[in-house]
Amino acid sequence: MKNKKNKTDNVPGAHQKIAVTKDGPYIVSGRVPLAEQIITNDKDGFSCEWRKGMEYPLLVTYSLCRCGQSKTLPFCDGMHTETGFDGTETADRKPYCDTAERINGPSLTLTDFIDLCASARFCDRAGGIWKLTRQSDKKKARFLAITEGGNCPSGRLVIWDKKTHEAIEPEFEPSVGLIEYPEDAGKGPVWVRGRIPVESANGTQYEIRNRVTLCRCGRSENKPFCDSSHLELLSK
Repeated sequence: MKNKKNKTDNVPGAHQKIAVTKDGPYIVSGRVPLAEQIITNDKDGFSCEWRKGMEYPLLVTYSLCRCGQSKTLPFCDGMHTETGFDGTETADRKPYCDTAERINGPSLTLTDFIDLCASARFCDRAGGIWKLTRQSDKKKARFLAITEGGNCPSGRLVIWDKKTHEAIEPEFEPSVGLIEYPEDAGKGPVWVRGRIPVESANGTQYEIRNRVTLCRCGRSENKPFCDSSHLELLSK
């Protein structure tokens, strides 16, 4: 399976990046657009599409809270220093394709790395993306599998065309989304889109991907990435 090439210096967005600071916020630089991205449910209660919410003013650089305790969310106000936030990065550095499970269907392959799950739940409709992939010789199942895979914000789930061996990825402009659940049910992670580089506190770069989700509750055990630990807060 072939991954898309990294952005180069002459491509818009190439100088944008997100830097993880030691036990502190995410520093977003390069005039990256920031807006709420709200999950919308269908009549049966399943996540079905994204709706853009409030857009923030475009800034050259801004700091996003990583500990979840800021009083000026989504921005950092320094609370991480008062709370003694431990932001130690624990994510595996292996490339996605080297760690993801593969589910093969007639016309599609699904790759799935559960450690990246952000629990947006787009993958549950119509029996689930795993079942749909195995039924991808049927037009509707193929369409739904591609749709559900493309709506996965974290890149846990990626659909591949078996003929071309290419990932079927949504086209994203470089941007950052703040995931919100329907009906004010709570906040999800930071959604990084359009292959913006994410740089570790030690200066090394994580694998550049079309979409990833970064923890903003401070509880993930897969920092800096979301592992759905924010669900503990939503259930309280």
